[in-house]
Amino acid sequence: MLTVSKTITFDAAHLLTGHPGQCRNLHGHTYRVTVTLKNTPPLPDQPTDMVMDFKTLKTILQEEIVAPCDHAFLCCDASPVERDIAATLERHNLRVYHLPHRTTSEALARHFAQKLQARGLPLAAIAISETPDSTATYTNEP
Repeated sequence: MLTVSKTITFDAAHLLTGHPGQCRNLHGHTYRVTVTLKNTPPLPDQPTDMVMDFKTLKTILQEEIVAPCDHAFLCCDASPVERDIAATLERHNLRVYHLPHRTTSEALARHFAQKLQARGLPLAAIAISETPDSTATYTNEP
């Protein structure tokens, strides 16, 4: 199998409601997201020796991940605390990215994988690092 990978970054704030450690407090990360695509099945209109043009992939990642999430508060809509923070931010025209689940790196990896697959990308894996030495990876198993 042939794969290609593209890495993007974005900055965002979040908290983990109910977490027993420090992450229950509002804090931020420079998230590093690496998306890996595979060559099966081949994409329409791509040469057979190319999984996807890197520029095309970068544009999609900018649209689906960076544009909505960069410098935003990542809000778990299931948490009353986070919804309250989000409402305050939105009243002041500040950015909020709403999610139906917690904002752990693991959940973000799954969420972004689903968005990219909905765009028709042949996803092999997506890895999200919230620090240089902490990474969660979602692998698209057949």
